[in-house]
Amino acid sequence: MFAKSFILSLPLISGALAATAEDWRKRSIYELVTDRFARTDGSTTAACSTSDRVFCGGTWQGLTNHLDYIQNMGFTAVWISPITMQIYGNTHSGEGYHGYWPKDYYSLNPNFGTADDLKTLASALHDRGMYLMVDLVVNHYASWGDEDIQWSQYVPFNDEKYFHDKCWINWGKQDSVENCWMGDGYVPLPDLDTENDFVSSTLETYVSELISNYSIDGLRIDAAKNIRKDFWPGFCSAAGVYCQGEVWSNNADYVCSYQNYMDGLHNYPMHDYTLAAFRSNSGDMSALAETLNAVTRKCADVGLLGSFVENHDNARMGSVTSDMSVLKSFAAMTVLSGNGMPIAYYGQEQILTASGDPDNREALWLTGYPTGGDKLYDYFATLNQLRNWLVWNADEADYLTAKPSYEVASDAHTLIASKGVMKLLASNVGSGSDPKVATSGWSAGADLVDALTCTTLTADSRGRATATMPDSAPVAILPTSYLAGSGICGL
Repeated sequence: MFAKSFILSLPLISGALAATAEDWRKRSIYELVTDRFARTDGSTTAACSTSDRVFCGGTWQGLTNHLDYIQNMGFTAVWISPITMQIYGNTHSGEGYHGYWPKDYYSLNPNFGTADDLKTLASALHDRGMYLMVDLVVNHYASWGDEDIQWSQYVPFNDEKYFHDKCWINWGKQDSVENCWMGDGYVPLPDLDTENDFVSSTLETYVSELISNYSIDGLRIDAAKNIRKDFWPGFCSAAGVYCQGEVWSNNADYVCSYQNYMDGLHNYPMHDYTLAAFRSNSGDMSALAETLNAVTRKCADVGLLGSFVENHDNARMGSVTSDMSVLKSFAAMTVLSGNGMPIAYYGQEQILTASGDPDNREALWLTGYPTGGDKLYDYFATLNQLRNWLVWNADEADYLTAKPSYEVASDAHTLIASKGVMKLLASNVGSGSDPKVATSGWSAGADLVDALTCTTLTADSRGRATATMPDSAPVAILPTSYLAGSGICGL
């Protein structure tokens, strides 16, 4: 089995890296809500009621102090929530602790710390060979109510002329999605007019300086589908780093169309169909395989998408199931399914159980940051160790850049995800049985190993090998030779 103490040796990063999409392809990302991850005082008892929707005290310094917790799971990048100044006070919908209600793009959110604190976080990550991804909002601002919006408060766009006229979004019409407002009458989100040349050029200058000032390595773009597609190439070029956009849709054609304009996207088709397939033993594995194959065909580069099953807007897997084997399947799909770079949401390793916003934005410090026991902390370390070894040591064509393919085993409950030299088998049966699943496509007589249990197999003369899935938990099979020198399974 994998050593829990394993930490991938990564090259140290000096200053702003200007990390490209190719640099990010190898990364495994840990997403967190800054206000809810760690406090400067190190408290593990400070109260935080998610239903109150208020700031709870998480900071950049608190995060810096807890980077061991993240790195020891094998994650090689951290995605933090938006860093800019928010509207203040307790609105009808709470406070802007999440970062999606900006007021001043040029100022940092003082609740999270100072400019030096953010720079220290970036430096601390780079000293570990890790990347910093910052969530960025450039689609809108926020207001207390929509009757008397104080346009002069917004920086740098302090006049109504820089915004689209107010209209509430009709999500079924793309022109409305791009030109109308999100939010509601209590907390409307005035929509920036990115067709305005001053707005677009100012945003490009802003993002370039933001990246440089804080040594940011990559961007998560909030509400990417709410801005015209042809805005993004110039904006992301000005940023000079990898951009991954939020295009919330499970339609592969719609999502993949945006990859012609930015590097990567959240893989929402993968999220939605994985959830449907694994939430019960009657889930539709065929629909999942078809969707994942469609994303691979239709997206320009599936390896630059973000593979996830939890985030700040969607249900935690602990609310979907309590079955540990299925929870491991969700984790394995996140890290090893091949449908993009992994993104785990903070607390997934602790099997938190909230079913949606705001409850899925819990204070992680209240768990005490346990690193063992009956949770998934060690399991994520296991999954990431395997992926990290392959992306940094195998020939790129043998794993990193290999296109994945998906099929359903004859039992109709097991997805076989093939990527280069490895096959991941993930079942929705749940604990209590040890299914045997036939695989093929190996070299005749090949020595194989399941890197998750260290069980060895030998392919027959026709390149077939049957794997046992202990307690229906995932297995990851590959030729034994690819693990030589890794320390995985004693190799």
